[in-house]
Amino acid sequence: MSQVEKKAGLLRRTSSSKKPLKEKVVLMYDEIFAKEDPAKNNPRFWDELFLMKVNLEYLESKLESVNGEEVQRIQDNINSLFHHCVQALGEEHQIKVVNALQTLCALFRGVHQKNKSASGFDIINMLMGFDKAEQRMKDLMERLDSLLCGDSSESLKSLCLKLLLCLVTVTDNISQNTILEYVMINSIFEAILQILSDPSSRGQHGYDAVVLLALLVNYRKYESVNPYIVKLSIVDDEPTLDGMGVVLHQALTEYNRQYKDKEEENQGGFFSTLTSMVGSTFISWTNEAILLALYEAVHLNRNFITVLAQSHPEIDIAVTPSTPTPTTPTTPLGTTPPSLDVMNNPELPLDPNLQTSNLLITFLKYASIVMQDTKDEHRLNSARLCLIILTCIAEDQYADAFLHDDNINFRVSLHRMPMRHRKKAPGKNIPSRPLVCAVLDLMVEFIVTHMMKDFPMDLYLRCVQIIHKLLCYQKKCRIRLHYTWRELWSVFLTNPNFVVNLFNMFITYGDTFLPTSNSYDELYYEIVRMHQVFDNLYCMVLRVSTNTGQWKEAASKVTHALVNIRAIINHFNPKIESYAAVNHISQLSEEQVRSISLNVRKNVSLNTLSQDVLLKEFSTIS
Repeated sequence: MSQVEKKAGLLRRTSSSKKPLKEKVVLMYDEIFAKEDPAKNNPRFWDELFLMKVNLEYLESKLESVNGEEVQRIQDNINSLFHHCVQALGEEHQIKVVNALQTLCALFRGVHQKNKSASGFDIINMLMGFDKAEQRMKDLMERLDSLLCGDSSESLKSLCLKLLLCLVTVTDNISQNTILEYVMINSIFEAILQILSDPSSRGQHGYDAVVLLALLVNYRKYESVNPYIVKLSIVDDEPTLDGMGVVLHQALTEYNRQYKDKEEENQGGFFSTLTSMVGSTFISWTNEAILLALYEAVHLNRNFITVLAQSHPEIDIAVTPSTPTPTTPTTPLGTTPPSLDVMNNPELPLDPNLQTSNLLITFLKYASIVMQDTKDEHRLNSARLCLIILTCIAEDQYADAFLHDDNINFRVSLHRMPMRHRKKAPGKNIPSRPLVCAVLDLMVEFIVTHMMKDFPMDLYLRCVQIIHKLLCYQKKCRIRLHYTWRELWSVFLTNPNFVVNLFNMFITYGDTFLPTSNSYDELYYEIVRMHQVFDNLYCMVLRVSTNTGQWKEAASKVTHALVNIRAIINHFNPKIESYAAVNHISQLSEEQVRSISLNVRKNVSLNTLSQDVLLKEFSTIS
């Protein structure tokens, strides 16, 4: 049967002298779209309708094809169809319930597609009648809640979640979906939590439940009081929070595994070279729904921070692709949940020889993939959301304590963008370090690999803010982190105007958190080595600060912030130039520069440099 025939509900080809035969359900749909009440001549019309397999394509296309006058003529019948769908959800016969759920999906999608420019009130009126809408939606939400929390089959629960996702996503802007006001009033929050807290239900429906919750939380979140935001922020039930963490972790793990498999397929030969030059096209595949759910959990619920740190064995689970049977014409959001084999994977016994992982580590690996390529808006938004999540984590005191705990170390293998001027870093022999080192590595990696003409300024500033917040915590708690700080300083020296304050923090307070005096030597060496950059910056901001204009105040602040750095340059640079001239050396090595600096520091205490210069109170650090 051709696609056209299928859509039209034709049973088979016929001769030109006979009318084509149609499915009975299609004939019944035609009766609904007629002016007369379909139950007038057939009292059992609605009972018979829900015993027949739904023809979603035909019903949706019929709804989209009606014009303005026809809408008014058939509105009573559409209202009646919606009402009887809701009533059928309470039937004991599962076939009726399934068909009613699918019919409701078609109704929501078809009416919205036809009336994209219509107001939310007009759509509500066409679907259920505005005067009866409150009661109809109350009945609908109560029946869906009962199906989700009761002993219904897993397929029915899956259809209920698919219907809710369909309802939430029928408009491009969720806040313009007026029907969701009824979903706010008749909350299904507890049903979602019950799914997440139960291991069996979570394995089957956890992905849809988490995505649905994330979307509902974003409904008019800045315009009115959203009950889902309030309730999510106070959840303290450990099994529920753990269940949400499990769903997020397994989804991100699956995406990381697929990226790794794709990367291994492309290794070697021409394709490897091409990938090194333009980046992997696989990066474009991301899942913003899961990222959004993770952000809302971290941002709204203080208790969820503990879930990020829960450790478990890190094992790559090979999943055999399967073709699920679609329950609706298209999956809402265009996203596909992880394989149920992954979602149902039982907790494995902890082997001391296995590397452990947690949700935070999995997220850092995921972020290292997403943040590699930000050339289109889709991937740029994913990278931005990853950085916002990291900002929330860096602002939390418990998360900072866990990140810096020297007794809890992990090996985190971040994905690095292939670049022509560096070799691919080996994935083996990664040192076991506190997790804050992996966060700093990720920030450095992003800055190094995104020095492009179309500079992603907002992302760059978010990276700097994350580093700044981590340094403030280290300074406050006097934590001496064993980290290769030189890589961080080298990155900053390419764009010092954004991070002068961070250098000042290292100069003034570095003795409280830098691990060794050698770290100070490396800091001074990098500052002196790139003194021309600071000199040029100083000349530029001095010129701007002496003129009248909108940037005068900002330039004056940068001029003031450069005092410490220029004092170091003016103190050490003449000694280095004098040594080079006396010994007739045109280019000094790093060892020679550092030995000169060391001798200078031995003979001249840094305290002889103006106290109000090097030890100036760094008031800009929060």
